[in-house]
Amino acid sequence: MNQDAKKTALRMIPYGIYVLTADDGKGNVAAATVNWVTQTAFAPPLVVVGVKTDSGAYSIVKNTKSFTLNMLGKAHKGLAFTFFKPAAVEGGKISGQGFHKGGNGAPILDAALAAVECKVTNIVEQGDHHIVVAEVTEAHLPNAIEGRPDAAILEMKDLGDNVFYGG
Repeated sequence: MNQDAKKTALRMIPYGIYVLTADDGKGNVAAATVNWVTQTAFAPPLVVVGVKTDSGAYSIVKNTKSFTLNMLGKAHKGLAFTFFKPAAVEGGKISGQGFHKGGNGAPILDAALAAVECKVTNIVEQGDHHIVVAEVTEAHLPNAIEGRPDAAILEMKDLGDNVFYGG
């Protein structure tokens, strides 16, 4: 396989940027930037998320079977970079960001444009990121979104010419 062609072709897949949050109820909270996300069913509403297997977020999600996806907007580039590294809870904030707990116990970032609480239904354990299939159990939209909702989301390409995924 031509490795340069493979890398370029896979980098052509568009990616939204989200922050996955989880809480095990025992003092361990995780927040991680994720971008392999898509909705896969309407009834029930299902999403899939690729989560890095050696991350603290994956460990909590696998054990608790719940998480929240926080949708970031175009103005949230800094938040995306904040959660590229392990999160820390200090002073009632996650890595300096305000949050409140959702019904499933996972944090909802106060700055998020929207958030969905999720219950894990299946995990496909292959590769360095496992595929988490989850049912959306609650949705949060603190403010109305003007225009197309999918146009409001922060995308990988918005993070600059040196930030890629895929390949």
